[in-house]
Amino acid sequence: MKKLYFLPLCLALIASVPSSFAQALPTPTTRQLAWQQLETNAFLHFTVNTYTGKEWGDGTESPAIFNPVDFDARQLVKTLKEAGFKMAIITAKHHDGFCLWPSKYTDHSVASSPWKNGKGDVVKEIADACREQGIKFGFYLSPWDQHEPSYGTASYNAFYKNQLRELLTNYGEVAEVWFDGAKGENAKDMHYDFAGYWQMVRELQPQAVMFSDAGPDVRWVGNESGNAGETCWSTIDTTGMAPGKADPAYLNTGDPEGNLWIPAETDVSIRPGWFYHPEEDSKVKSGKQLVDLYYKSVGRNSLLLLNIPPNPKGVFAEQDVNSLHAFRSILNETFKTNLAAGKIDKKLTDKALGTYITLNQNKPLILDFKKEIAFDRALLQENIAAGQRNAEALLEYWDGKGWKKIEQFTTIGYKRLLRFPEVKTTKVRVTVLEAKGPVQLAAFGLYKASEKE
Repeated sequence: MKKLYFLPLCLALIASVPSSFAQALPTPTTRQLAWQQLETNAFLHFTVNTYTGKEWGDGTESPAIFNPVDFDARQLVKTLKEAGFKMAIITAKHHDGFCLWPSKYTDHSVASSPWKNGKGDVVKEIADACREQGIKFGFYLSPWDQHEPSYGTASYNAFYKNQLRELLTNYGEVAEVWFDGAKGENAKDMHYDFAGYWQMVRELQPQAVMFSDAGPDVRWVGNESGNAGETCWSTIDTTGMAPGKADPAYLNTGDPEGNLWIPAETDVSIRPGWFYHPEEDSKVKSGKQLVDLYYKSVGRNSLLLLNIPPNPKGVFAEQDVNSLHAFRSILNETFKTNLAAGKIDKKLTDKALGTYITLNQNKPLILDFKKEIAFDRALLQENIAAGQRNAEALLEYWDGKGWKKIEQFTTIGYKRLLRFPEVKTTKVRVTVLEAKGPVQLAAFGLYKASEKE
């Protein structure tokens, strides 16, 4: 009888709990959490297209044209590391089907090229250089292969998995595997066995995150212009979604009611194209433009994947290197000094996501600096290990008489960066206006932008 009385009481208590608390929020896996904190990764688009001037090859290109006579993986990766990148992802095979490693399953590879007399392996040299330089290694393996005769037939998936297995087992630890859903017009019925591909990655490289429109670990941001949504949730609902079949607008903003944690990756090229073309040497994004992309990607709860394509000699063009160095120099200068450090709770300035202050809705946090400071940038971070909660918040400053708005914004997630005209004040106030539960604010910073910015 006691159980009969107890059950209605339990149901009544559950019903009284707000829906945002009744259901646990999605949270990142260990691999997703580590990936997000990398912030800036590099993409290296390199294949026969580098020599033909094309963006998409058609599979008829001769391996004889691939000959990067000055290729130096150590120098490429060293440049990336100096510019602050934490991972390099090489296009092991693009849509043309040419393999940058000597695959046993095709002769359309570096083994048939004049480079190093057919004994070279771009993938190995990049992977080895990443380990030497202390950054992570990843690869892109295009499911669309315009050279392989079996493409478009049921047997192609076995061919693709054979190549995927080579890359997953012969090059050490892999941190990210990049998939897309591109298909040839003549093979619209080609069914990619993504479930099988993903299972193989999980078995052979369990710490690797996998990218595609639909995850399973990381999703596309929905554009190639470098912009995550002003509102960007790390959660989505993948029902009916597949690589190559997803709404870009939905991917760009995410979904506050999404049941899966699949954060956005913002992929964009330093040049108008993804592969090197000499006519684009004058169109390389400047350091200031790259910084703007950082604010619009990392600063909106995404990760910036910037493509820097090697030229036909196998090195980065001088213009690209100069922009990379300027990019990192500006960021280092802007974020060198947190003007709030030492004046507010250490939990907000210790750069640890696991230490935080809990903010409840409509209960402001006032930060008193005692002395006047001048700033025009603000940084906020949530402890995303516990999920993403902030939906809308307000940042204000004290002008001596009352509170004035600096910025009203939506999501925070891993990181939110705000840019605004210079403010001089002794106090700021943060108010959570709407949230999916108490917000675990893990970081808060105020900065003065570099003059170069």
